[in-house]
Amino acid sequence: MNPRILSLLMLLASLALAQAAPEAFEVAPDQKDQLPQGKEADGIIGDFLLRNDKIEAVISGNLTLRRANMSTFYGADGITPGCLYDLTLRGENNDQITIFAPAQQQGAVSWVRVARDGHDGEAVVECVVTGASHGGLARYQQYQLRDGWQGLRITTTLVNESAEPKKVFMMDKWTNFLRVGSALGIAWADAVDPSDKAGYAFGLLEAPPGLIPTKPFELASGASVTVTRFLAVGHSPVEAFGVVAAQRGPVGQLTGTVRDVNGAPVASAEILVRTTGDFDANVGVAHPDAEGHFSVALPEGKYSVTFTDSGRADVPQTVEVKAGTTAKLDAAMAVASAIHFHITDDAGRTLPCKAQFLASDGTEPVNLGPQNRAHGCVDQYHSEKGDFRVQIPPGKYRVVVTRGIEYSHLEEQVTLAPGATHEFAGKLQRLVNTHGWVSADYHNHSTQSGDNTCGTPDRIINLAAEHIQFAPTTEHNRLYDWRPIIERLGLSGEIQTVPGMELTGAAAHLNSFPFKPEPFTQDNGAPVWHPDPRIAAITLRDWQGAEPDRWVQINHPDMVKDFIDADGDGYADGGFHGLAQLIDGIETQNGDGSEILAGRPFVIGKNAEGKESVHMLREFIWLQMLNRGHRYAAMAVNDAHSVYGNGVGGWRMYMPSKSDNPAEIDWHENCRHAKAGHSYLTTGPFLQVRTEDGTGPGDTTRAVGGSVKLSVRVQCTDWIDIDRVQVLVNGRASSALNFTRASNPKMFKDGVVKFDETIEVPLREDSHLIVVACGEHSDLSVGYGTSAQAKMHPCAYHNPIFVDFDGHGFTPNGDTLGFPLPVAKMTVEEARRQIEANASAPK
Repeated sequence: MNPRILSLLMLLASLALAQAAPEAFEVAPDQKDQLPQGKEADGIIGDFLLRNDKIEAVISGNLTLRRANMSTFYGADGITPGCLYDLTLRGENNDQITIFAPAQQQGAVSWVRVARDGHDGEAVVECVVTGASHGGLARYQQYQLRDGWQGLRITTTLVNESAEPKKVFMMDKWTNFLRVGSALGIAWADAVDPSDKAGYAFGLLEAPPGLIPTKPFELASGASVTVTRFLAVGHSPVEAFGVVAAQRGPVGQLTGTVRDVNGAPVASAEILVRTTGDFDANVGVAHPDAEGHFSVALPEGKYSVTFTDSGRADVPQTVEVKAGTTAKLDAAMAVASAIHFHITDDAGRTLPCKAQFLASDGTEPVNLGPQNRAHGCVDQYHSEKGDFRVQIPPGKYRVVVTRGIEYSHLEEQVTLAPGATHEFAGKLQRLVNTHGWVSADYHNHSTQSGDNTCGTPDRIINLAAEHIQFAPTTEHNRLYDWRPIIERLGLSGEIQTVPGMELTGAAAHLNSFPFKPEPFTQDNGAPVWHPDPRIAAITLRDWQGAEPDRWVQINHPDMVKDFIDADGDGYADGGFHGLAQLIDGIETQNGDGSEILAGRPFVIGKNAEGKESVHMLREFIWLQMLNRGHRYAAMAVNDAHSVYGNGVGGWRMYMPSKSDNPAEIDWHENCRHAKAGHSYLTTGPFLQVRTEDGTGPGDTTRAVGGSVKLSVRVQCTDWIDIDRVQVLVNGRASSALNFTRASNPKMFKDGVVKFDETIEVPLREDSHLIVVACGEHSDLSVGYGTSAQAKMHPCAYHNPIFVDFDGHGFTPNGDTLGFPLPVAKMTVEEARRQIEANASAPK
């Protein structure tokens, strides 16, 4: 052979070998684009990448404050260097795991490094905690990868270098999953959203005889213990289960295809696998590919296999798998029953919306999927467009379609036959005229926050379906920007955002924006929380340089601790002095119904143990604080962590805007109006209040002739109503300024405009005025169905209009509204005493 050709062939062979070899390397700044992506991807510069021809994995580096997210894990030693953060099939960018912490690895480590780079066929990253730095208990952790492996061998060795026995615990920890199980000594987990089609499994390969990982045991002085497990990833839990099983012993293959009776693939099916015989165990779920095919490895044995899919009858089968052979199992499923939606606005434009499927006449309630996803959450489906199809079981349903609180609703009783598709078409009319105002919600979350697993696209679809037009990005302890996802979903014309964060810790939480995320760094460059909310507020105010329009708010505030009794000793000390001047707003409404008309600063309820306890009402305390000169704005948010239940829409704010087009919303303008208190807080009614000279919420006017006339107008869509309008003067609710549908029927209407009156408010001193419009005898059930918001009452109010009575400027009157400022450690007995004293006091 020609020597030049031979050399070329040898070079090609060596290149092929190099490409096939596994790799381990520390991720440099110019390699950040090589990090795998996915819903739960958390890799940053300085982490370690392990990859072969099958998988990609990220091991966290020994970096400052290194953790996957806020929730991994809490506490002073909550950092998790040396743990597995990401694991996905090579090139699929479908990471669905937050963390795998071998033997509950947590806290500081001595080093993380590449032990073997893979050029010799094996790649290893090791994490070491020396005994000298860890009270005499050394920990050696290795992540090992070879070509052809669809997972990692993870070996943990603990060595007791101290003179005393040590209690140790070898149980592994992984998060976050909803559907988990175990069979034959192998633990498995499905992606939170099954439609992401990813699964994980791990099982022990080597361990001392008798070791039970879930039970702590004593490790004698000078002794050591070593455990090796295999962690696998697949397109489903069963696939990953089979990969682990193959590492432990002989397996066979189970393959097949899922089609409907017409031969069409059923890619949405789930294949539930259980062992049968003496030991019945749940092996997990397999997911077919787009063509309906599936192929998994299983240990030898007999299995029950159930093919299931929403809108179709289950197909149960049994199969026997023998080692070294392939068993074939196909399924023919019925044609799915479904509802096809075609929803438009008045102009025929498709638009985001929400559909509810409320079972009736004995039909079993539907479960379309986990509550933290948009496309099928319990009995709802949130869509980014008006043309969509939802598979549901045959039966009778009341189907309701809504798009927030400005649009009409569509409702139809549907009887769905097996295999049928019902066409649901209609127009959602924009009934409520909000021209010049945009809806906003300044506090929501997705999986980037760490304390929930709601997909970020799911959160944005949820916002759009509920018609929130401006929603700053406020993930926990991470600078983030939703704009790329909004654009990818085609929702730039529906919703606007600005990058920001929620600075979160054990006490006050603060939202702030704007910021510039720094991708592939810890927390995207976010600051660190401080227990003193004043320091936290100042930090946010100046982070990445001063910004005049930067917004800072306190979330779900502890009004007592923040503004009255900072040290919690039961005596008023003024709270954190100066805090009120460092923030722009507080959340008087955070998800739950309003107590703005409660007339007291607390209620007596039950705690988690069922015992009576005192619960503070922040709305009333806010009114007390207004009378003491506090001028931060009241805010209404949802603080959503899921889509169904704790989703968005229950509360929102309205702020003035030069443009009604969400794509043209200027966050500077929105923020300036928010700072000035030019806002309305509402669960549904669109409230507008003006004085005769045009003064609205947040601004100051003069009294004329000892009174002020308020023009009050309330609009509601066709599924919301109000029956009471109350004017608060300096926080007090006078019966003379209380108007109800029962007592004042001529003032209330039944169309879109529910109330449109001028109310004269007599005054005797400088006063702040707040109008509350509510439906005391109605709820939000049409718009929210079985979700928690359904029980809330329609309610709207605004930030105060300040009235200068004597021309010397506005001066707060100091009135605490018949109650002392509440303090910490209040007993139930003291609360009752104050309530009784207030009731008997002259009004």
